[in-house]
Amino acid sequence: MDLHIIDISRDIMECPVYPGDPAPQLSLVSGIAQGDACNTAQLTACLHTGTHADAPLHFIDRGTPINKMDLSLFVGECAVIECSPGLITGETVNRCFPRNVQRLLIKGNGQAFFDVTAAEELTYAGVRLIGTDAMSVGAFGNEAAPHKAFLREGTAILENLDLSKVRPGKYFLMAQPVKIKGVEAAPCRALLVDGHIFWGGSNIP
Repeated sequence: MDLHIIDISRDIMECPVYPGDPAPQLSLVSGIAQGDACNTAQLTACLHTGTHADAPLHFIDRGTPINKMDLSLFVGECAVIECSPGLITGETVNRCFPRNVQRLLIKGNGQAFFDVTAAEELTYAGVRLIGTDAMSVGAFGNEAAPHKAFLREGTAILENLDLSKVRPGKYFLMAQPVKIKGVEAAPCRALLVDGHIFWGGSNIP
């Protein structure tokens, strides 16, 4: 079976920035065209720009930083489901969400958000990683409660995914965050693998 990789990451320099966050800046440190031995660039950006992972430290005082998180949270079988834009509640989770899923990615055209009851239901159901194509798991102005409900239970969060080319189904996720000591978040290159022989899932027609 062929290996099919879907890049579900957004480009840090091209995606919109969360309201209030600084815009990323890319500058040239050295350049071959100007006589230097090599090309070297410098990036300045908020850790929550583009596709990134949140650690408990983001909303929990003295919580686990990103470099201390269990990497197995970010690697393994996952499910992608499609949700209508709007608020996802605990009732929605109980009625519509799949069971026995440890890693769950939400495709909602960037407009589906969790309320605190949904976050509590998902952690109770054993979800260890939640991902979304929205900029935040919580709606603007109400980000803290759902973040805390996920993070205090050690559930990893992936935000700002690009799921536009992904069909609902089962995949193998690889989305390890960059190792940065003592911080609350880090960028990641999130990938979905479809049809890989070592885990047996396939959504390839």
